[in-house]
Amino acid sequence: MTTDRTSLTVEDLEFLRRPLHGFFSPAAGPVPPQPRPVWFEATADGTLQLFTPPDSPKVRRLQADPRASLVVAAPVGERERWVSVSGPTTVEPDGARELAERLAARYWGPGEPSRAEDLAALLAAPYVRLVLHPRTVRRSTY
Repeated sequence: MTTDRTSLTVEDLEFLRRPLHGFFSPAAGPVPPQPRPVWFEATADGTLQLFTPPDSPKVRRLQADPRASLVVAAPVGERERWVSVSGPTTVEPDGARELAERLAARYWGPGEPSRAEDLAALLAAPYVRLVLHPRTVRRSTY
């Protein structure tokens, strides 16, 4: 395992740009963390973003405490590897629909005909964009 860092490396970004599920956990004070699998995007500026309904428990928890983490692991059959990112998260009212569209193409395949109805339903729902600003990055490869 490498030492803690405060930003994502080129290798981290390459790994995080794959269509892997992340497990997002907003801080919950005395309540144990409740990680949820999410689609996410690593941006050129080193932040991580995802989308969620504006009335989701994630948003309510982040409004009370903006700290969160995202953990991403390599799938079974590959060398063991994971990246954990934690830091403050902002709730952004713009860009969520475009993000959802990009992530659907990434996770389902571009223009996947069998997912057309799913994509239409996904894009019809209201969303906000969550942006995780890394403060601590941990990683392991073995």
